[in-house]
Amino acid sequence: MALSTKAFFASSIPPIAPKRIPQTPNSNPFSLTSLPSAHKDWSIAHQDNAILWSTPLERQRGRQDDFSLQHEQKMEECGHVLRKVGKDDPFESLNMINAVQRLGIDYYFQQEIEAILHSQYLKYISHGDCGHELHEVALRFRLLRQQGYYVPADIFNNFKDKEGKFNKELAEDIDGLMALYEASQLGIEGEDILEEAGNFSERLLNARVRHLDDNQVRVVGSTLRHPYHKSLARFMVKNFIGNFQDKNGWLKDLQQLAKMDFNMVQSMHQKEIVQISKWWTDVGLSKELKFARDQPLKWYTVSMACLTDPDMSDERVELTKPISLIYIIDDIFDVYGSLEELTLFTEAVNIWDFAALEQLPEYMKICFKALYDITNEISYKIYRKHGWNPIDSLRKTWAVLFNAFLVEAKWFATGRSPKSEEYLTNAVVSSGVHVVLVHIFFLLGHRLNKETVQLVDNIPGIISSPGTILRLWDDLGSAMDESQDGHDGSYIDYYMQENEGCSIKESREKVVGMISYAWKQLNKECLSPNPFPATFTKASLNLARLVPLLYSYDNNHCLPSLEEHMKSMLYESFTM
Repeated sequence: MALSTKAFFASSIPPIAPKRIPQTPNSNPFSLTSLPSAHKDWSIAHQDNAILWSTPLERQRGRQDDFSLQHEQKMEECGHVLRKVGKDDPFESLNMINAVQRLGIDYYFQQEIEAILHSQYLKYISHGDCGHELHEVALRFRLLRQQGYYVPADIFNNFKDKEGKFNKELAEDIDGLMALYEASQLGIEGEDILEEAGNFSERLLNARVRHLDDNQVRVVGSTLRHPYHKSLARFMVKNFIGNFQDKNGWLKDLQQLAKMDFNMVQSMHQKEIVQISKWWTDVGLSKELKFARDQPLKWYTVSMACLTDPDMSDERVELTKPISLIYIIDDIFDVYGSLEELTLFTEAVNIWDFAALEQLPEYMKICFKALYDITNEISYKIYRKHGWNPIDSLRKTWAVLFNAFLVEAKWFATGRSPKSEEYLTNAVVSSGVHVVLVHIFFLLGHRLNKETVQLVDNIPGIISSPGTILRLWDDLGSAMDESQDGHDGSYIDYYMQENEGCSIKESREKVVGMISYAWKQLNKECLSPNPFPATFTKASLNLARLVPLLYSYDNNHCLPSLEEHMKSMLYESFTM
């Protein structure tokens, strides 16, 4: 739907401190059920008698000081090595940055990474030389683009023959081919050479697999299935440690730091889940709205994936709250409310007034009160921390979501089938991605000014692109919609209605191409100059990276890949 060009700016009046649901510390964390299998859901259950977590860090609380000291020392050692390597060996420093990022510990070394990459970028623009070996050129290209530096893709023309095709001799360079495939994921619109590079490297790597040893087969398979740029690094840490052998003297130290950090962050995540569980119980929506989903652990997964830095604990907890409301409100529109009720509900949200709720059923009043209270609470916390009251922007983002939900409800109620593009424009909004990212933007509190707020209010590409990726992944049909009886539309269905004779296979191929195009748009948004802070850009990318895990349902309506990752992240620690 078309958005108004009028932007809502922060109110000059500070928000009123909320009085509902006092925040109390959790001195007795209780256990969670194990992650869901085919017979379990994503709710959080607890027993009457509180028990302690069973992770090594919690069992050894008396050693926390020693652990923190060891962690700090190891971090200083690794930082020293990274700085030294950065001065002495440009290519080796790229390999080290690559390892640091894949081990999920790059947030400790942002200054060192930026200094190394900025220096190498300056050398490139001064001399036009990005290296001669494919591995080095492709790795440097990927790392610079990930950092926001634009390096033209035509540097890969150096690896083509006289006929304009990639040299067949590259088939023996496994490391170079993997780096080329990884680099191809950073393409933007119009860069056909990166499309060609991706297809070329994928084809040769698949052909070479039968000639490789077991470890190489695992590494190549992991690269093709989970290229770094489109994967969640934190979810892949154990895979990286298990697959990559210690070719460099510094890798062992980095792996030790990564294991320590993983266990530390795991303990933090467990405590955050306890806070969320208590909040969810206090809000009481699962008791009042029995028809709605009760999946706080799954909702927290989104927060955990988007905001990976350890120091964002409060932000992860707060973000889970609006995410839970997106799911609850979606259920009200999709499976429960009548069109008349939904219209009045949407009007109430647009004017943000309890008086408009008088004619609505009790469950909608309960939901609106929760939305109203949570939005005010989050606004107050953001104002206290960052000095900016986001209440107008947050109200607007909820109104936009409700309006999009209502459009879909009217389509179903009237039996109207929209055009595929009309459907997609609305569906990107009804995905709820903009609600998540707008909340993230204000929770992070970086570069808060009228210009950036106006951009966020009008759903820029860095927000709409992940929304497009999510909606199209959902519409590919791999999602079974969690056994609901709702009436969601599908881009594929509407496209086939418009294009008589088009097969499901052809329609799915079109959607896959559209997802690829949305990724190119997102890649472009992340290049400098970018009005948004790096933390927000990373959160947007992480949300897009999470999408395949959120929608890869099996025949039992379960998410085996996501469940396995969450089990690993929350319950399986490294042995030190």
